[in-house]
Amino acid sequence: MSLPLLAELPAILLPLVSRAQQSFRASLAALPDGSSAAMDSWPASRLSAFDRVCAASDFVAQQVSRDPEMLLQLAESGELERGFAAGELREQMALAVSGATSEEELGRNLRRQRTRQQVRIIWRDLTRQADLVETCRDLSDMADGSIDLAYQWLYERHCQQFGTPTGRRSGLPQQMVILGMGKLGAVELNLSSDIDLIFAYPEGGETQGVKRPLDNQEFFIRLGQRLIKALDPVTVDGFVFRVDMRLRPYGSSGALVLSFNALEQYYQDQGRDWERYAMIKARVVGGDQRQGEELLEMLRPFVYRRYLDFSAIEALRTMKQLIQQEVRRKGMAENIKLGSGGIREVEFIAQAFQLIHGGRDLSLQQRPLLKVLRTLEGQGYLPAAVTDELREGYEFLRYTEHAIQAIADRQTQMLPDGDQDQARIAFMMGFAGWASFHSKLMYWRGRVDWHFRQVIADPDEELGQEETDLPVGGEWLPLWEESQNEESACRQLMEGGFADAKKALKHLADLRNSSQLRSMQRLGRERLDAFIPRLLAQAVEHENPDLVLERVLPLVEAVARRSAYLVLLTENPDALRRLLTLCAASPWIAEQIAKFPLLLDELLNEGRLFSPPQAPELAAELRERLTRIPEDDLEQQMEALRHFKLAHRLRVAASEITGSLPLMKVSDYLTWLAEAILEQVLALAWRHTVARHGAPRRPDGSLCDPGFVIVGYGKVGGIELGHGSDLDLVFIHDGDPQAETDGPRPIDGAQFFTRLGQRIIHLLTTQTNSGQLYEVDMRLRPSGASGLLVSSLGAFSRYQENEAWTWEHQALVRARVLVGSRDVGAGFAGVRASVLAHERDLTVLRQEVSDMRAKMRDNLGSRITSAGKGANAFEVSSPFDLKQDAGGIVDIEFMVQYAALAWSRKHSELLRYTDNIRILEGLEEVGLIPAADASLLREVYKAYRSAAHRQALQKDAGVVRGDQFQAQRREVMRIWGELGLS
Repeated sequence: MSLPLLAELPAILLPLVSRAQQSFRASLAALPDGSSAAMDSWPASRLSAFDRVCAASDFVAQQVSRDPEMLLQLAESGELERGFAAGELREQMALAVSGATSEEELGRNLRRQRTRQQVRIIWRDLTRQADLVETCRDLSDMADGSIDLAYQWLYERHCQQFGTPTGRRSGLPQQMVILGMGKLGAVELNLSSDIDLIFAYPEGGETQGVKRPLDNQEFFIRLGQRLIKALDPVTVDGFVFRVDMRLRPYGSSGALVLSFNALEQYYQDQGRDWERYAMIKARVVGGDQRQGEELLEMLRPFVYRRYLDFSAIEALRTMKQLIQQEVRRKGMAENIKLGSGGIREVEFIAQAFQLIHGGRDLSLQQRPLLKVLRTLEGQGYLPAAVTDELREGYEFLRYTEHAIQAIADRQTQMLPDGDQDQARIAFMMGFAGWASFHSKLMYWRGRVDWHFRQVIADPDEELGQEETDLPVGGEWLPLWEESQNEESACRQLMEGGFADAKKALKHLADLRNSSQLRSMQRLGRERLDAFIPRLLAQAVEHENPDLVLERVLPLVEAVARRSAYLVLLTENPDALRRLLTLCAASPWIAEQIAKFPLLLDELLNEGRLFSPPQAPELAAELRERLTRIPEDDLEQQMEALRHFKLAHRLRVAASEITGSLPLMKVSDYLTWLAEAILEQVLALAWRHTVARHGAPRRPDGSLCDPGFVIVGYGKVGGIELGHGSDLDLVFIHDGDPQAETDGPRPIDGAQFFTRLGQRIIHLLTTQTNSGQLYEVDMRLRPSGASGLLVSSLGAFSRYQENEAWTWEHQALVRARVLVGSRDVGAGFAGVRASVLAHERDLTVLRQEVSDMRAKMRDNLGSRITSAGKGANAFEVSSPFDLKQDAGGIVDIEFMVQYAALAWSRKHSELLRYTDNIRILEGLEEVGLIPAADASLLREVYKAYRSAAHRQALQKDAGVVRGDQFQAQRREVMRIWGELGLS
């Protein structure tokens, strides 16, 4: 939102200005050095700012009258009119702390510095020279500096008194780690925030260097107490920050400081939901930064679960209800933080998405709320219109909070009820009066509350259920709980549209009695009991509820003990509806989701589910996802790759089923997906192999980077991948096989590239919790399974020119570089063009292609084809193998390959593409195949592949009834014969 400017000073505030001016001038006059005239030399803009700030803030008016030199110094240095550079505020505080010779002086210096900075920050905030982000950053920087500088000053003297704490295991000196929580952790402190801290230390032991050593914990407890004393108490000089330690384990009754192991054990065994929310914003604000980051990494699994954690919404809902009860009990409806539509609701919305998705989407693992909102928009979790409203509403509320607290430097978020303070708030927020301000405030609170309800509200409430009504699907609860007899249950199922009520009832009974359910904990069973009635209520809305139930219940059983997935579907009725629709349409999808329940996440966003991105966006999304994972965390990288593939494969299947993605686009998309994954797999394998052995060299001595390509053959080469396709790959390099790598453990180039290839295959084929990426077939490399895993470009060229069989040249028609070095890719393209453009004896070529096809039919075709019956003897009673039988997919592919080998010497444009459709278009353009025949082959080829895709999604083999495609098969075999193939 644009910054609200101060309005014109209302009459009710003019006496405050007059009083502030008189008091300040009187204080100036009392100064011994004749500074009383200093104010008169100020520019008009600063004088006007003085009046307006003092009219708004009693705190500033009192402090500048109490210490007029402070304001003169701020004015003379220009700090009232400029923002601080990074580290500048800390430098000023460090100067103040360094001059302290006692703890009393330390506290006094910190308080005076805090007052100085607070006056400057309020001045800049109220004159709108600083926006919300700068104000919060300065306040947080002031807190960071106060905490860490005071700690460092105290630690040094504490060690002199009690010895240096030393780790029992490591033998190293120990420092305390100070975590800032809440708004401090997120760098979002308000004008009068307290600071929530947690103290920790790395390991147990005792102090060294003194006669009577202290246990490390006792040392740090005493140090923590002295730190709090330096910051918290109110003295004649004020206070630094109110310190709240209640977020530590066990709260006020727990030890003030705990070791890392004790903290980890506590959060693992006893950590509560609200502590997870608090830990989202935890940041190291003092002490040992490096050890602190290790502590946060140690606690990350407690905060962010690897699975979709929709139980977070339940807990947030409970927390919000408790807050609402407290608000009502204390009459705090006018509290802009805790009341309806307040600051806390915006925070809850962001935290809900962070806790649900943050374990897998690392972009959500950040602290500042405004950045989280941008991420929610950028990653598609919320529409831009929603995040815009949340951001504007939040900023308006935060500016209002600052206005309230600027008046008297009091920690409050309650709207004032007195006329004067109401006039101040309206004035600071840029409104002519209280009524117009309050109307705008209530507008934003209403919008925030509305969005909050969309995210956090109970789905029953969302659907208009009254508290006295049955929950959604409640009419099915007695059936699920077996509180009605079998006859009544069957009647209810039949009335709901089930064709075989007894079978459906048995499916439910099998689930109820399964070992998975018998071993469920109470909470999981409650979630299941809430979910099944909803499932039945939606199942009966489908045309075939029997099929829906049969396909979805295995998923329910699979996730029963990870009941957060059931919460996801309970909380998101639309996601459940999409699940049932997809499972009814495809048993393959049902099986995939049951096997990999993390795919349920994809059902949450309909727009994303049915609108797969284009190739560049796909590759960029994967790159971005992997950059958030530490380079040395191979396990997480492999899981991220697999989840990415599973998610996007589900999207393309869903889009194909619903008709939003035609066949050619399906294959394009699956091919782009493979290429994006291969690009990252090559990068991972390259980094790993180079880290171990150094980079290989080219024949000219330069380093390869990477001097390597992955060539795709078959379906991936022809841009025709299907849902379960494997990858036919060949690896080629242009390194010097003899030259050693430049690393600490050098090996020759041939070994290097072999290990690189082995690493790539390992990354692609290793089974993890999320399955494998792809099955890989390397048999099309030179000399097949007996050949080298990786060939040099020269060796590949020699093999293709001198040793390769005709069928290998046929395969080369559909070969192309998928990822890797551009130079090597160009070299491969040259070899391919040269080999395919050889002059060939067409009689010999036709015979070799025909012989190879006959062998394939004999070995792979169905009985009727292998029996050698003619192309026109297709039997309606015999099944048709779409790929291998006469007149099928392979016949069309062989015709295209024959044509490319026969005529590309004279028609080089036939080598431009590797997919059958565009090669057929090229054959038509140059007149080698009649237009009608080329068009027919293209349409038949697409029809076959479309049928094969449908079969795959139904988990059926690529075989259809014999009465299908009879005319198409005859036409394919006619053209086969007319090309002279037999």
